[in-house]
Amino acid sequence: MALILIQKIVLQRLNQMTANDLLRYAKQYGVSLTPNQAVEVAKLMNGKNVNIFNDAERNRLLKQVEAITSKQIAQTVNDLFNQFTS
Repeated sequence: MALILIQKIVLQRLNQMTANDLLRYAKQYGVSLTPNQAVEVAKLMNGKNVNIFNDAERNRLLKQVEAITSKQIAQTVNDLFNQFTS
């Protein structure tokens, strides 16, 4: 029950992520992200209810992130997602 609650909190937070949030997390985790990239990535996540606990949905989002940023940044984002989902 607690695991489901934690998952819902994480997913809700991702669903409401702003470009400024992304830039702050990028700085915190040493990810190179431009303001324009942050805006585009935030558009991918806002209101989309992407479930990063579902491999297919996470992979689809990561491919979109890679198209906006780079393969390296998408891999870093995946590594961060793995920390939240493990």
